[in-house]
Amino acid sequence: MKGILNKLAAVVALIIGAMAIFAGGKVLLGIDPGYYVIDWVPVYNFSMGIITAFITAILIWKNHRFAWMAAGATLAAHVIVMIVLQTVYRSSVAQESIQAMTIRIVVWVMILSLLFIQSRIVKTSYQRIESQPREAR
Repeated sequence: MKGILNKLAAVVALIIGAMAIFAGGKVLLGIDPGYYVIDWVPVYNFSMGIITAFITAILIWKNHRFAWMAAGATLAAHVIVMIVLQTVYRSSVAQESIQAMTIRIVVWVMILSLLFIQSRIVKTSYQRIESQPREAR
């Protein structure tokens, strides 16, 4: 099970990033989603989708030392945007935007959970090897 949870997390990150690129890109191309859109939200969605799909997902896949930081920063960005939407734009934000941001936050919590579980598995395996006598290794 070496690294399988990191790979799964990377695939999920790639999927959620591609979804953001698609959703944000459609609106940026002028396709009406059927509800009121705050001007900067599609730009944010598209940009974060690009960053997620082409940087963060790759870092996670490679188990790069910045994978945790990139995933955490992505979650933090989504949480900050959600707070802004729920406070500053509460009266004008579409329910669809809130639902999409909620899904992103939940997915990124799951991705970080997968990374955490994988790191615990690796740490436990390493400790088990280190606790064996040298002759047994």
